[in-house]
Amino acid sequence: MNQNSNGTAHVRVQNVSKKYKDHNVLALQNVNLDIQRGKLIALMGPSGCGKTTLLNCLGGLDVPDQGSITIGDSNLASMNENELTVLRRQKIGFVFQFFNLLPTLSVEENVALPLQLNGGMSAKEIDSRVIAVLEKLNIRERRTFYPAQLSGGEMQRTAVARAIVHKPQLILADEPTGNLDSANGVAVLNILQSLCRSENETIIMATHSPEAAEYADLVIHMKDGRLIESAP
Repeated sequence: MNQNSNGTAHVRVQNVSKKYKDHNVLALQNVNLDIQRGKLIALMGPSGCGKTTLLNCLGGLDVPDQGSITIGDSNLASMNENELTVLRRQKIGFVFQFFNLLPTLSVEENVALPLQLNGGMSAKEIDSRVIAVLEKLNIRERRTFYPAQLSGGEMQRTAVARAIVHKPQLILADEPTGNLDSANGVAVLNILQSLCRSENETIIMATHSPEAAEYADLVIHMKDGRLIESAP
């Protein structure tokens, strides 16, 4: 499936398959996909269809059994773990389904972490960037709270803030509105869509929500580890 009608693909997936041998599950079956920079892509399909596995492979968190994945000019198969770590830290933002916030850090400390790990910014610059992102997501008043003090929706918005604060080239989002009410879900989707438009960021979002999929430039359906159809 080639979604790259103009120019070089920012994300290229070629003949990727992945089997979880412990459970004898073929999670991905010969997946091919080209995505241009600055596009918002929605992956849709039932639970267990391979959406999360594909996101994990794209982020270098999981390794395909066969095939190749290229992000920009980086071929993930040729990179060692240190190189993958740098790629994730600098160029990829993750919104995990179960948040993965650090419980001993406050909201603002969780969100600041990618900037601190990357270096090159003063404490004042980091604080300014973090506050701006928290304001966008309407959680500035929770900046000193810890994850255990937050609602599910507030934890999700914190996770989104952490994913976008370092202005990555690629954002991988697993059910980014799954724990949000309608108003906050719309706010998050508007932010993700605006990042595509204004910052030329590529976003690949796994979702069960038809409402969330309406924000996408392209909807790709998955079933049994395969891409089965797409719709503009």
